[in-house]
Amino acid sequence: MAQITASMVSELRAKTGAGMMDCKKALGETSGDMEAAVDYLRKKGLSAAAKKAGRVAAEGMVVAAGEGAVGTIVEVNAETDFVAKNAGFQAFSAGVAEAVAAANPQDLEALLAVPFPGTGRTVAEEQNHQVATIGENINVRRFARFETAAGVVASYVHAGGKIGVLIELSTEKGDDERVATLARQLAMHVAAASPQYLDRQEVPAEVVDREKDIMRVKARESGKPDNIIEKILDGQINKFFGEICLLEQAYVIDPDQKINKVVDALGKELGAAVKLTRYARFQLGEGIEKREDDFASEVASLVK
Repeated sequence: MAQITASMVSELRAKTGAGMMDCKKALGETSGDMEAAVDYLRKKGLSAAAKKAGRVAAEGMVVAAGEGAVGTIVEVNAETDFVAKNAGFQAFSAGVAEAVAAANPQDLEALLAVPFPGTGRTVAEEQNHQVATIGENINVRRFARFETAAGVVASYVHAGGKIGVLIELSTEKGDDERVATLARQLAMHVAAASPQYLDRQEVPAEVVDREKDIMRVKARESGKPDNIIEKILDGQINKFFGEICLLEQAYVIDPDQKINKVVDALGKELGAAVKLTRYARFQLGEGIEKREDDFASEVASLVK
C-alpha cells in the first residue's frame, strides 16, 4: 500500500470538503490514487467534488477586448493580488487583449511575437519591461479569440477580472440589437453557471461512464433493487447533462427556461435561425496549484 502523507490528505480535503479521517480512509482504500479517492468519497455520499476541480491558486486578472464580429479574453498571471491592482499591470493586460484581437495569433508563442499597442515593443518585450518595472514575475497564460462573419461575439468579465467569458451567436440577423443583448446575457450566465461543455455530444464517453458508475453504486447502497436502477440512471444522467452542458442548463435569468429554448425563441422572434456556436470561460488561476513554499501567498495572507 502506498504511504498516505498529510499533504495528500490535505489535498483531498481541499478538493472534496470531506472530513480528515474520511479523506485518510479514502486514500488508504484506493492506494493513494487521488482521483479514485475522490470517486470513493462521492460514492459514499461524503463529497460534492463533481464541480470542484481544485483550489484556484494564481493571481492576476482576466481581461476582454473587442465586441461584435471579434472578441477575445486573456488571462495574465502575477505572483500576488497586489500586482493585479497595479495600474501598469492592468494596462499591460488590456494591451495584450487588444493585441490578440488585432493580430489573431494562433498560439502563445505567436502572441509573444506580435506588436504591443503603442510601445514599439513586442508583447514579450513589453512583458519583460513590466517585470523589470513592477518587480514581480508576470506572464500571459492563455487567450481565446472568436471571430464571426454572420452573428455576434460578446464578452463579459466578472468580479474585477476573476472570471472572463466569450460567447458566439451565429445568425443572419447579427446586426439586430436583440442578438447582441442575448449574447451579453448568455456570457453572464456562463460566468455564473460554469458549464463544462456546450452540449451532451461534447461530453466524453468516459466521463458519462464514470458518472453512471458513481450513480449506480449510490443507488445500490441506498437499497434500490437492480431491476429499476438502470431506469433511475436515465433520469439522473439527464439531470447531470443539465448541470454540465450549457445548452441544457436552466437560464439563470429565467430558470424555467433552458438555454437552447431561449436561443430558439430569439430565432423565432427574428424570423431567422440563431445558434449558440461556442463559448469560452476563463477563471483566474484554475488548474494551477500553489506550492506549500509559495512565499508570495504567505506574505499576502499575513497582510490581509
